Amino acid sequence: MRQIVLDTETTGLETSQDHRIIEIGCVEMVNRKLTGRHYHQYVNPQRKVDEGAMEVHGISDQFLEDKPLFEAISPEFFEFINGADLIIHNAPFDIGFINHETSKLRPKPKSIESGCRIIDTLALARQKHPGQKNNLDALCKRYGVDNSQRDLHGALLDAEILADVYLLMTGGQVSLNMSDSSDGGEMNTASTIRRLSTTRPPLRVIAASAQELDDHHKKLDAIKAASGECVWQNTGE
Repeated sequence: MRQIVLDTETTGLETSQDHRIIEIGCVEMVNRKLTGRHYHQYVNPQRKVDEGAMEVHGISDQFLEDKPLFEAISPEFFEFINGADLIIHNAPFDIGFINHETSKLRPKPKSIESGCRIIDTLALARQKHPGQKNNLDALCKRYGVDNSQRDLHGALLDAEILADVYLLMTGGQVSLNMSDSSDGGEMNTASTIRRLSTTRPPLRVIAASAQELDDHHKKLDAIKAASGECVWQNTGE
């Protein structure tokens, strides 16, 4: 099962006003495990970024001037996501912008929904937590996901964070800490996630010495002598 967690940043909120995509970030999961593969690209939107949008993501017109057009990056982008389940927070927004971009291409490709199944984590969160805040920051707090680096929105960072949230929200690793959190009495149902480097060396294996093994068996003999039985001597070690 191949899944792509996807996020975009845009020049504004409405495609009806011809707002455009300026950043795409994707991370890949296979069988619910992060593979380390990702796709990240800034895009020249050929228009000005709204002031309100720039306050959210911090991406300026000057920064985007030398970036490629969507037309140039679209083959690699569509190849990366092709056939995968797309996991997106508030999917109609991002899918709407992607389809708006593809509508400008010639020949016009098929809609993104025709080649990918869309999973909207905002809709999932609203089902699981009705009546509560379900934006990405609120979900990070609820599930104990570290978003301390998220001073500004960024497509790749948000996709990485959303991957963590999605795995926890759909049955990933949880802790036994059921104490109330400070967010309106919600349960803290997950330990904080820390991403591990995929290039770290293997853990060192240290074998017991002959003397340590002898001491271990003597201790088991003493337990058996005191209680009449030692279950650890029946493990086939």
